[in-house]
Amino acid sequence: MSTTRYRVTHDPLRLDDLIDAVTASLDGDPPPGPGALSTFVGLVRDHNVDRRVLRLEYEGYEPLALRAFEQIGQETAERWDVQMALHHRLGVLQIGEASVMIAVASPHRADAFAACRFVIERIKQIVPIWKHEFFEGGDVWIEGATANPDDDGARENAYRLASDG
Repeated sequence: MSTTRYRVTHDPLRLDDLIDAVTASLDGDPPPGPGALSTFVGLVRDHNVDRRVLRLEYEGYEPLALRAFEQIGQETAERWDVQMALHHRLGVLQIGEASVMIAVASPHRADAFAACRFVIERIKQIVPIWKHEFFEGGDVWIEGATANPDDDGARENAYRLASDG
């Protein structure tokens, strides 16, 4: 059983690891039972912008990505009563493989859903992980994180998207 909340890895992602991380006790006592568990799994799709995708390659600056994950975790906990785990994969990924996984446990489903949506929006904004897409006839880098992690406007936009979801 893995209880690592934040991970950047070249290994395949396992949803059970994230669920364990948000439901396991950190102090040895039995954990409080959440009323809701929301997950998000981002998969490599076979098409993008009317092109057949062959594979993706993710690159990232791991130490800074983990710091951004911690910041996202803090922001999430400040807004909702939740426990959150986030793992992202780097390297070559084939169609159908998981690139990112998020798990959020909460006493209430509305918070779990909203927090999960917020996390994926913040990943896109501030985490230094870049996607290289290979498709029939070529390849392209997909723009990665562009917001300053301390940009209140970007964070508020992510909160808005999470609430509208």
